[in-house]
Amino acid sequence: MRRALISVFYKDGIIEFAKDLIKLDWEIISTGGTSKILKDAGIKVLEVEEVTNFPEMLDGRVKTLNPFIHGGLLYRRDNEDHVEKVKEMDIQPIDMVVNNLYPFEETIKKDGVTHEEIIENIDIGGPSMIRAAAKNYQDVIVIVDPADYSKVLDELKETKDVSLKTKEYLAGKVFNYTAYYDGMISAYFNKINEIEFPKYMALPFKHEQDLRYGENPHQSAAFYRETTKVAGTLAGGNQLHGKELSFNNINDANGALKMLKEFTEPTVVAVKHTNPCGIGSGKDVLEAYNRAYECDPESIFGGVLAINREVEKEVAEKINSIFIEIVMAPSFSEEALEILKQKKNIRLIQIDNIMDNNYPEYDLKKVLGGLLVQNRDTLLFNEDDLKVVTKKAPTKEEMEDLIFAWKSAKNMNSNGVVIAKDKATIGIGLGEVNRFWAVEEAIQRSKDKIKGSVLASDGFFPFSDSIEALGKAGVTAIIQPGGSLKDEEVIEAANKNNIAMILTGVRHFKH
Repeated sequence: MRRALISVFYKDGIIEFAKDLIKLDWEIISTGGTSKILKDAGIKVLEVEEVTNFPEMLDGRVKTLNPFIHGGLLYRRDNEDHVEKVKEMDIQPIDMVVNNLYPFEETIKKDGVTHEEIIENIDIGGPSMIRAAAKNYQDVIVIVDPADYSKVLDELKETKDVSLKTKEYLAGKVFNYTAYYDGMISAYFNKINEIEFPKYMALPFKHEQDLRYGENPHQSAAFYRETTKVAGTLAGGNQLHGKELSFNNINDANGALKMLKEFTEPTVVAVKHTNPCGIGSGKDVLEAYNRAYECDPESIFGGVLAINREVEKEVAEKINSIFIEIVMAPSFSEEALEILKQKKNIRLIQIDNIMDNNYPEYDLKKVLGGLLVQNRDTLLFNEDDLKVVTKKAPTKEEMEDLIFAWKSAKNMNSNGVVIAKDKATIGIGLGEVNRFWAVEEAIQRSKDKIKGSVLASDGFFPFSDSIEALGKAGVTAIIQPGGSLKDEEVIEAANKNNIAMILTGVRHFKH
């Protein structure tokens, strides 16, 4: 009679699975809560203590860490020395392990959880057992995912065994699972020990969904979510309507959200290909939407909207008059939902705490053969470091627009500049290899609205040519990091063109 050791925290489907094993003449070994639930279901169970001849101890910390368990898992059935040794030690084979681990992930997400509770939810026996079974997969079936119960049963019923290919597949799932589990634990200890860049890095991400394709149709893709609390993010959002999100949808939506989080007053961010085609703030969402829309009424078509207040009827009607891929907001009124749902494909995503911006996470960029890792760019500027370096200082209204423009430029692709007026972007130049070209684009796109506007640049001006062009176009104030060898020349050009200039001392490159 073959033996299966069953000890699971997540018990969905385990009673039915165990009953089917009994029908196939398997003997069940179990322990703790799993043993109780199986016995209560009328299933005959051999307790682990009866196998190990040793009582559970240390509040359950030691129960399966025993040669009678690990010997039964690890000995190779095709190795004569192994077979003789377990026979000599009277160790019986264990042919299947069904196990999933203590709920470390759920524990660290709990409000008010203590360090002691977190430590007690680090599983030791479970990972040791499933890793042992997975190492010896040619002889031992190991299941960590309830989704695999039916697959294993089907093969057992058909052939009385499980194929080597399936055993290998199940073993691979074990090491993915334990790597993820250990990654969560290491991330927790790095956090409490304030280790930003550890020598060995394991980043825990959990599969959320397969995507139809990647950035292009010939690329496959999937979406993974982080294990930390994800309130205020797309991963934590609730899709209320529309078809499934694609790779580019998620990427664009994330870009829009990052921009939106810079603003506290009612704001609408319109994004295309992760870059803004319009940003507007106002006394309410309707005013903010109109300002964002007017920046580029053509490019907003097929774009993504991120809104930091409830979407109501009037705004929904505006949105519904054009083609929009995604609308993200903290809430939608019933009237707004009724209007927006008239289009079956538009994605409506409710994101609670959409203004939350407290994410101590890594910013990652995969490169060939490695991974670039940095902390998030959470700094806007240090207020004490702002310097008016021109003869003319910005007015109160210009200062408000300068800060608005600086927030708008922070998360767009470099080299990037934003021309703004009345808390609305009116001309955006981005992603250029030459900052003057970005300035030219922004001027061109601002058209006749540019007089009396302000400009923000994510990096310094290397030459005075951009300032001359901006002065000629009618820009009256500029905010930029400074730090160029030509700063004095640039400041002189600003004075010559009666432009107020502020240096932040902080740049926001995004490549």
